[in-house]
Amino acid sequence: MPIQYDGIVSEHWACRRGAAIFDTCHMGEFRVSGPSALADLERLISCDVDTLEPGRCRNGFFCTDEGGVLDDLIVYRLQPDTFMVVVNAGTQEADAAWVQAHLSASTRFENLSAGTGKIDLQGPASPRLLQSLTATPLQTLRYYDHRPLRVDGINTRVSRTGYTGEIGFELYCDAGDTVALWSLLREVGASPAGLGARDTLRLEAGLPLHGHELAAERNAGESGYERMLSAHKAFIGAAAARDPTRRRQRLVGLLLDGRRSARTGDVVLAPDGVTAVGVVTSGSFSPCLARAIALGYVANSCAADDTALTIASGRALLAARVVERPFYRELTARRPVSAFLCEDGPNPEP
Repeated sequence: MPIQYDGIVSEHWACRRGAAIFDTCHMGEFRVSGPSALADLERLISCDVDTLEPGRCRNGFFCTDEGGVLDDLIVYRLQPDTFMVVVNAGTQEADAAWVQAHLSASTRFENLSAGTGKIDLQGPASPRLLQSLTATPLQTLRYYDHRPLRVDGINTRVSRTGYTGEIGFELYCDAGDTVALWSLLREVGASPAGLGARDTLRLEAGLPLHGHELAAERNAGESGYERMLSAHKAFIGAAAARDPTRRRQRLVGLLLDGRRSARTGDVVLAPDGVTAVGVVTSGSFSPCLARAIALGYVANSCAADDTALTIASGRALLAARVVERPFYRELTARRPVSAFLCEDGPNPEP
C-alpha cells in the first residue's frame, strides 16, 4: 500500500464524502476447518466464536499467556466447521506458526494469503457504486455480515466491515482478479487512497493499530476493547487479560489545542505539567476536526474524559484533554446499506 496517491487530505475526504478504495492485499488470510476447528479457535481467539452464525464475522485478539496482544484479527464463519481468520501483514508468518502449533490433529490449516487479493471500498457512496457492479441486492447486508458475491463476473467474498469508520465493504478475491476488480471500482467512481489516509481515517474513528496501540507487551484489557474479550471462556491469556489489577493504564483519545501533531512515543504529563503519566501511541492532524488528535495510554487516575494533560513533543509542550472516542462523530459504518443506495443519499460535506 503506497503512502498516498493524490494526497492524504484529498484521499481522506474522498472516503468521508464519497468512496475510496484501499489496496489491502498485504493482509493475511487463513482457513481453519474440520471437526475440531471450532473448539481450537475458541481456545485461540479472545472473542466468542461459537455464537457466530455462518455469514457473520467478529473482531478478536490472539493473546499471549500474559494477556498481551499478539495480533488483532477478524474471524469469519464460512460453514459450521469452516472459518477464515484475517490477520495483519507484519504478523502473518508468526500468526500462522502460532495457530498451527495450537491446533488439534483433526483440524486443517491453510494459509491462503499468497493467493488472495483484498480491496477495501469505503465511504458513503460505496454501497451505490458496488450495487452498480452486481445483480445481488446489497440492502440485506448487515454490519459484520459477509457473503459470496459476483462483481461484474468476478467471484468475491464481500464483508460489511472496514477500518475507516465509514460504511463500506472489504472485498476478497482470487489474487489474479485483483487488478481487474480495482479497475472496475475506479471506473464507477471510487478514488484510490493510501496508507496516510488510512491512518488519519482510523484515528478519527478512534481505532487501534497493531504495533502502536496493541502489542504483546501491552495487556489487552488496557485497550478498552472489552467486547473483544469473552467474559466466560478460557482462551489463551484470558485470566491475565481479564485481571483488573493488570490494567494500570487505559487507552484514551487526546484532543490537542492546535494543529501541531503529537508523535508516537511522546510523553504524556499529568495535569501538574511535570509528572509523566503515559505515552502517545499514534498522532495526526485531523482533516475533519481541523486540529490535532492522538491516542495514548495514560494512568487510570488521568483517564477520565475532559482531564487536561500536556504532551511533551520534542522541545514543545502541547496542551491536550482526554475525550471520548471516536473523535469524529458523523461516522456511517453502522447505518443500513439501504440509506446509501440512491444518488442523493447521505453525502456529508467537510
